[in-house]
Amino acid sequence: MRTFRLTLSYDGAAYAGWQVQANARTIQAELEAALQQVTGEKIRAVASGRTDAGVHALGQVVSFSSDTRLPTDVLRKALDANLPRDIVVRDVCEAPAGFHAIRDALRKRYRYVVQDGPVRDVFSRAYAWQFPQRLDVEAMQAAAAVLEGRHDFASFEAAGSPRASSVRTIYELSVERRAGDFLDRIVFEVEADGFLYKMVRNLVGSLVDVGRGRQSPAWIAEVLAARNRKLAGMTAPPQGLFLVTVEYGW
Repeated sequence: MRTFRLTLSYDGAAYAGWQVQANARTIQAELEAALQQVTGEKIRAVASGRTDAGVHALGQVVSFSSDTRLPTDVLRKALDANLPRDIVVRDVCEAPAGFHAIRDALRKRYRYVVQDGPVRDVFSRAYAWQFPQRLDVEAMQAAAAVLEGRHDFASFEAAGSPRASSVRTIYELSVERRAGDFLDRIVFEVEADGFLYKMVRNLVGSLVDVGRGRQSPAWIAEVLAARNRKLAGMTAPPQGLFLVTVEYGW
């Protein structure tokens, strides 16, 4: 039995998230169907994180085991040929025995995109939160700096999280306005040792409350200390979120 590490990119707009669901298209279901088609085996694929409906990935990592004798480059091409065009297999490599995409992850990086202002970019509607008000980037940067480091992020954890602890370390949380071909956009980049359920979207929703002038940058520290989800901001919509990379120790 061989263990594999697979890296996927996908456009999540047409899917009900990663995890297999009855009567819904999911990334996991499509990948497992392709694995069965290529290897002849019924294989369970484990992703580094179960992205929600409408969320995208640039570098989702998946672990699985198989008896296939196919070389990894042939396996990658065969899987890619059996997947829809909005899912791409970027890489397949053999992994150490027992490799697990969730348990062995050391760091993850997410990106969230906001297109702010009264004029909407029609081409970004499935890949950004189109917010109708111009946001104050400097105020959001000041608030984001408070969130870096090791903290209890219970205030930014959605209900239903299976985690035993809500303490996480954010290594970087940046907020930057970037120019586009038609309209500029605001890009949030966050890297941490792990994330709670909907944590990134809840962080962004709270930072946007600061950017729109509803709250001050100092408010973020109060919310963080309170460990109360009801005090934080809204949950940002899913379409602006991208899983960028997952790091492992090998």
